[in-house]
Amino acid sequence: MAKKKQRGNGAGTVYPRKNKDGKVIGYRGSYVVNGKRYYVSAKTKTETEQKLRQSMTDADRGLIFKAGTLTLGDYFDKWLSNIQGTVRQRTWERYEQLVRVHIKPALSSIKLRDLTRTHLKNLYGQKLESLSPARFSTSTPRCTRHSRTR
Repeated sequence: MAKKKQRGNGAGTVYPRKNKDGKVIGYRGSYVVNGKRYYVSAKTKTETEQKLRQSMTDADRGLIFKAGTLTLGDYFDKWLSNIQGTVRQRTWERYEQLVRVHIKPALSSIKLRDLTRTHLKNLYGQKLESLSPARFSTSTPRCTRHSRTR
């Protein structure tokens, strides 16, 4: 009889999720980072293991955040501080300007988990409607396109 394959320490756990009748309806994986347990779910065990590996890799890179309580303004503050040493100073200044002038006034209080495509489309529409004829305006179509691609 073959020995059951076991996962090593720190490799996470995958277990079936069952409904009231005991039928397997999906799989759930969990892993722990700094004493906090995180979960991933999928329909098949293989998908769950893949998501678990990806999530654990992201956690090792420091990409874990709580989307439930984090607002878009706080997220952009963290993002700007994280990229400050990895891009040129002028690039960082431009990113900071785009976030400060365009994104934060309209969307900073929205929580990440509640952010939808509609919020973004409304922001783009407002920016395109309020185009200023000034030569060095930060509300030009080009600027709107740039804020959309970042």
